[in-house]
Amino acid sequence: MAGPRILALDYGTKRIGVALSDELGWTAQPLETFERRTLDRDVAHIVSLVNTHEVGQVVLGFPLQLDGREGPAILAMRDFASTLEQGLPVPLVLWDERLTTKAAEDLLIAADVSRKKRKGTVDRIAAAILLQSYLASRESAEHRVVESDAQTIDKTDEASEHFSHSAGRRRRSRHGRVSDH
Repeated sequence: MAGPRILALDYGTKRIGVALSDELGWTAQPLETFERRTLDRDVAHIVSLVNTHEVGQVVLGFPLQLDGREGPAILAMRDFASTLEQGLPVPLVLWDERLTTKAAEDLLIAADVSRKKRKGTVDRIAAAILLQSYLASRESAEHRVVESDAQTIDKTDEASEHFSHSAGRRRRSRHGRVSDH
């Protein structure tokens, strides 16, 4: 059964970093890094994570180059994405992951994590950065919709207020008809 959480994947040739949102979709936490095996086993593992954590959507990092072009890493990732999408019981979203691994590396270096420990941690941290970026974009989009709805409500209120003032000026004539006098 699909739930409210979002699972993010930082796809790599050797490992896949995984992050999970909270139930409200506000924060992203690193979940795990797993070693890649075969395509089918990788997809089966991700599907089990979706089911275990009641995930309603999966976000997969899309490895664009810095200038926005598709690089060689995308070819292998597209096969993975296609197979994953067919196996998932929930929607799959591709999300720009430029600089997430670099940001994760910088964060771990700043935290004085050894090179050996960074190797196993960087992928899930990158997945969390990717997921937090996705969550922030959704929040921003929802905020724009709420603002748009608020403006619509204000305009509706103004129109109904204008109508009630106009209607108040109308009175019945002796003949039972409404006039504007």
